[in-house]
Amino acid sequence: LEGSVFIGGAVVQWLRDGLGIIKSSAEVQSLAASVPDCGGVMFVPAFSGLGAPHWDPNARGTIIGLTRGTTAGHLARAAVESIAHQVADLVEAMQADSGAPLTEMRVDGGATRDDLLMQFQADLLGVPLIRPAVTEVTALGAAYLAGLGVGVWTDIAQLKELQRVDRRFEPSMNSTRVADARLSWRRAVERSRDWAVGENP
Repeated sequence: LEGSVFIGGAVVQWLRDGLGIIKSSAEVQSLAASVPDCGGVMFVPAFSGLGAPHWDPNARGTIIGLTRGTTAGHLARAAVESIAHQVADLVEAMQADSGAPLTEMRVDGGATRDDLLMQFQADLLGVPLIRPAVTEVTALGAAYLAGLGVGVWTDIAQLKELQRVDRRFEPSMNSTRVADARLSWRRAVERSRDWAVGENP
């Protein structure tokens, strides 16, 4: 099964390039961690519509729940959490389609270096999340295939021995808080939907 999210880690680039509240993508973790939670702010990064499981090309980016007390930290945290919420949407859809429960999640890619995001993802899914020592797994897989092709390794069993785990994130958020977060996300997604209907091209 494959799920498509249109804007995941790119939401951090938008915080950097669009809003200018961080100078580099790496700064988002410390800014998001500067507050204990998102302060009621929800961020749906539907800049080009919503992908799976919503499939709404007319959805648009939405930041909701702002107050006078909202800070750049709250915006950053809501943006980071939006990545985890979108993944949770995909996992829920995949579990419904397959009937197979998720027992753990293995992650890769640049965004996985963000400990706050990884912990929140484990919390939302309620399963352990495993981050490899090398987070660019696609490039690593290509190197492994090349190595197999030229005889550096003779079989896949040797490659399995090379796998290293950097960190395992265990879910720690209580179920009531998870349910509240997911409900707030769903409400925010509903408000982002069909926004561009009737817009002039």
